[in-house]
Amino acid sequence: MFDPTSLTEPVYQALNGLLRVAELKPGQILLVGCSTSEVIGEKIGTHSSSAVAEAIMAGILPLVGSHDLFLAVQCCEHLNRALVVEEACAQRYGLEVVSAVPHRQAGGAFAALAYRTCQQPVLVETISAQAGMDIGDTFIGMHLQRVAVPVRLAIQSIGSAHLTLARTRPKLIGGERARYTLEEAERPI
Repeated sequence: MFDPTSLTEPVYQALNGLLRVAELKPGQILLVGCSTSEVIGEKIGTHSSSAVAEAIMAGILPLVGSHDLFLAVQCCEHLNRALVVEEACAQRYGLEVVSAVPHRQAGGAFAALAYRTCQQPVLVETISAQAGMDIGDTFIGMHLQRVAVPVRLAIQSIGSAHLTLARTRPKLIGGERARYTLEEAERPI
């Protein structure tokens, strides 16, 4: 018998590793997409599990709180991959709020739990997060800042679900004369 509580520690460890690499600042956005169906070895969108969602959230919330981050949780395609965030996040980042309430069959168990866990939940259509955790190939890339960089850790799955982690960085702009560090900039051309 599958014990959902066994998921909490690997989720915590994976997120802790991502946060070490990403070096997010307080008030930045961590994006999480999660297919609880994939976690239990089923096809995405077919066996949404509240118990799995709770176990995964238990591994995420302590780190979000201790790093003073905003959590954005991506809904499934039935809500156009909208995101659950705190109203304060939407206000700070000037995000347009949309109307829907995620549930297990539209949004998914993890997004439904996020909506019920937030103090003042709202749904937004789009976001530009600084780091992300994708559990079960939910395709969070559309909601990350433009230059996403994969983060590789020893943990490559949560339950049966493939795990993808990403941080972002500013775009490198310029041409052949551009320099990207202060040390490079001080060297003669």
